[in-house]
Amino acid sequence: MGRRTPLYDLHLSLGARMVDFGGWDMPVHYGSQIDEHHAVRRGAGIFDVSHMCVVDLKGERTRTLLERLLANNVGKLKFRGKALYSCMLNEAGGVIDDLIVYFQGDHAYRLVVNAGTRDKDLAWIRQNAKDFDVEVTERTDLAMLAVQGPAARAAVAKLLSMSDAATALSLESFSGLPIGRWFIGRTGYTGEDGFEIVLDASEAESVWKQLSALGVASCGLGARDTLRLEAGMNLYGNDMDETKHPLESALAWTVAMDPPERRFIGRSALEAAKAKGDSRKLVGLVLEDRGVLRPHQKVLVPGAGEGEVTSGTFSPTLQCSIAFARVPAGVGSQVQVEIRGKQLNARVVRPPFVRNGQSLIDRELETPKS
Repeated sequence: MGRRTPLYDLHLSLGARMVDFGGWDMPVHYGSQIDEHHAVRRGAGIFDVSHMCVVDLKGERTRTLLERLLANNVGKLKFRGKALYSCMLNEAGGVIDDLIVYFQGDHAYRLVVNAGTRDKDLAWIRQNAKDFDVEVTERTDLAMLAVQGPAARAAVAKLLSMSDAATALSLESFSGLPIGRWFIGRTGYTGEDGFEIVLDASEAESVWKQLSALGVASCGLGARDTLRLEAGMNLYGNDMDETKHPLESALAWTVAMDPPERRFIGRSALEAAKAKGDSRKLVGLVLEDRGVLRPHQKVLVPGAGEGEVTSGTFSPTLQCSIAFARVPAGVGSQVQVEIRGKQLNARVVRPPFVRNGQSLIDRELETPKS
């Protein structure tokens, strides 16, 4: 038996198919993964993401700690409520985890890290926090709901007072604040607008039911995965891990090399990798033949060697198969993917594939820069 979120019994009552995910018993779908995917693209869906780990950091040197821990620069966060996406690296430049950090106020920050890495993340953060006298608190008393889709914010606003609704609806993209009893972030993992709500675990079931009554669809991890891949968002453990650095994972944009005096963990390894030149990169693929792209399939790159699919699925929005693949840096616009003994044609594209419900694969696409 795995770990369970506060909504476990509710998921069972709703007929969810439960699976193990990073040591947690989580709903993969409630009947139709495809219907749940379309609900988010066309209206609104709600996900239980309480398996994610919320970590509060507090202390006079918290910012200094995070400038050391994170490859992106928390110095960019000038105003309370602003958020930042970053990787946390080891000394070799490998990705320990990717996370979101929220600037809560003087000397206070909130991190949201991945479920499958929470134990090693907490150990790493606490190990480094000792040198900065920073208090690290794992918020096991909280639950987290992601409400996503073009109708998501309006649905959440109906559960708030008039003044709290106005504050929530005025949140800028990629920011989060305490609003009423909840912490509400205008963040997500689907490529759609919406909120991520951190609230007391005892409230989670009631809020889920209220949103369901407003027509928000219950959605599981299956739809979350197809949505995030369409949106061009990496999945830890598939598209990056401790053996891969951000520059070969299409995450160079999350690394702040300025100011040069900020010596974050892993910086020296990234500087060496940049000086050496990229040998591999993460790209998007659209399968042009009939088949489904899946992780670990071999990618044949004409004149450059071989690569591997890291994430792949059939896209419900695009009605074709899409993937991320790590391939030689010299890749052109066409590759072949080996599927069941056949070599099928695929086009190299620059993610995202879909954003705000709209296909982006028919635009003029470039091979992504690493």
